[in-house]
Amino acid sequence: MAGPIGRLLTAILVFLGLATPAAAGVEVGQSAPPFRLQDQKGDWHSLEQYTGRWVVLYFYPKDDTPGCTKEACAFRDNIFAFEDIGAVVLGVSLDDVASHAAFAEKYSLPFSLLSDADAATATEYGVLRTMGPLKFARRQSFIVGPDSKIVRHYEKVDAERHTAEVLADLKALLSQG
Repeated sequence: MAGPIGRLLTAILVFLGLATPAAAGVEVGQSAPPFRLQDQKGDWHSLEQYTGRWVVLYFYPKDDTPGCTKEACAFRDNIFAFEDIGAVVLGVSLDDVASHAAFAEKYSLPFSLLSDADAATATEYGVLRTMGPLKFARRQSFIVGPDSKIVRHYEKVDAERHTAEVLADLKALLSQG
């Protein structure tokens, strides 16, 4: 939650035990935390298998919700632009493999949606949000460089405009050499 009212509300929820404070996460320049997660087809993915490639790792709260659908469809609509520059797009949420399968099929998503059902990866990246019994990943993204280091961290994401921002940043990074 942004702004002073949002911070106050978060502090009250933490005090009441209905939310946990945000984890520190990773910083730009640090090695990206490793992961091993299943996608919507049941295939396993690890960060290690993408060494040497640019990775867009985007976390989102919930399959088939309005903002998450807009963001996923924007990545879908620009997937060839990402592929043309050698980047892979990976979506991550706490939803299970079956939920990801239904979401990917419904919207013809051509990239992997990774299931972080135990929330370990969201915790490592500092994007886990808990509110009482509810847990979800905050809408944040990371660009991971070919050397597996965090190059960009997007903490404030506009679901509709984010894809264009990430694509522009990747092109700028590639032009730097």
